[in-house]
Order: sequence, then C-alpha cells, then structure tokens
Amino acid sequence: MGLIDMELHKAKRAAAERAVSYVKDGMTVGLGTGSTAKYVIEFLGKMVADGLKILGVPTSISTTKLADELSIPLLYDFEKIDLTIDGADEVDPNGNLIKGGGGAMTREKIVAAASSKRIMIVDETKLVQKLGAFPLPVEVLPFGWRFSAKRLAELGCQVNIRMSGGGDVFLTDNHNYILDCRFEKIVEPDALSREINSIPGVLENGLFVKRVQLVVVGDEKGGVREIVFE
Repeated sequence: MGLIDMELHKAKRAAAERAVSYVKDGMTVGLGTGSTAKYVIEFLGKMVADGLKILGVPTSISTTKLADELSIPLLYDFEKIDLTIDGADEVDPNGNLIKGGGGAMTREKIVAAASSKRIMIVDETKLVQKLGAFPLPVEVLPFGWRFSAKRLAELGCQVNIRMSGGGDVFLTDNHNYILDCRFEKIVEPDALSREINSIPGVLENGLFVKRVQLVVVGDEKGGVREIVFE
C-alpha cells in the first residue's frame, strides 16, 4: 500500500468510525456500497458482535456478502429506514452528490429515499466546488442502450459504456448497463437529473440532490470534521 493509499485508508476509516457513532440500538440501517462504506460495515460488525441490535439494509450483493460474513442481520423488505450511511464520489457545497462509482446508485437511491437520516462519509478529495469532474453514472437497460447513450450525449457530455476488468460490459446487480457521462461541470444538478431520467431506457442516475443531512469528512491524519446540511 503506497503513501497516498495509506492516507486515504486512514481518512476513510476515521470518517466511518465517526459515522457509526450515530447508530443506536434497535435501528434499521441502510448499508452503502464501495470502499468507504466497507469500513462502516466492518465497524458495525464489531458493534453487533458486542451486542448492538440492528437490522441492515444492503444496497448491493457485495455489501450483502460482507454483512453476512460479519453476522449483521439483514432486511430486504422495507418501507422506512432510520439511518443510512454511505460514501460518495463527489460532494458540492450545497450537499449535492455524485454516487455510483461502485455501480449501485439505483439501490442506494432507493435506500436513501426511504431513510429518515442520511450520512455520507468521504475523504477530503471528494469535496468539490462543482459536480462533474467525476463521470456521472447512469444505469440503463441493455435493450436500446445505444439510443439512450445518444440522447445522453445530446445533453453535452462524453458517454462511455462501463466495462468490467475482464473486458466484458459491466453489469449492475439489476443486470443493466452503466453509461459514465463526463460533463466536466454540472451547474444545475436537480434539472439535469430530471432530464436524464426522462430519457427512455434510463433507470436512474448518480446525482443525489439534497439527499444528505450530514457529511463526515476524514483527513489523511485521521482527523474528522462534520458538515451539516438542512
């Protein structure tokens, strides 16, 4: 592990440890997906082993697997979730996010929408003035995906279909494709999100607009600060 990786590891771990302090006995907790959310699940596994009583709602197959390994009880049929803790690929000063680097943003958005409180944990590199440097993931049906890609490109972005490490097209847990859309700068995320979701074949996009109450930011020295959004 290189120096930069070690610093990011320390930042993510510190943010995760602070975030799980908000989890209380008896809660239903949304479990995010990705490298940062992994630390949350590991901390919660230790807390469950020490007697914490929670139900976790996983946002992906990989999260389900890790939670099972750590004996966290899971819930799949839900209407309301007390708290969700997840990571983000970008966070702007208004609390808008880009998510979906791990390909789970559709399930993550469902879980976030069902949650009474949402906490995002990030390292400082994820804080940006404007969203868009990170390519915006859009989940689309395989049927007609080239049409969806053409319509997305007409919105002013460069579109690439996401590939897996083996050279095949990446498939989400919902058995769909992801189109990564590079806008460079997103000025009006709410309007863009609605426009993207109006394209036939689009299931969901990675813009999370005003869906977070608290962002926990870890730094390379293991320090933590909190940003509160109304």
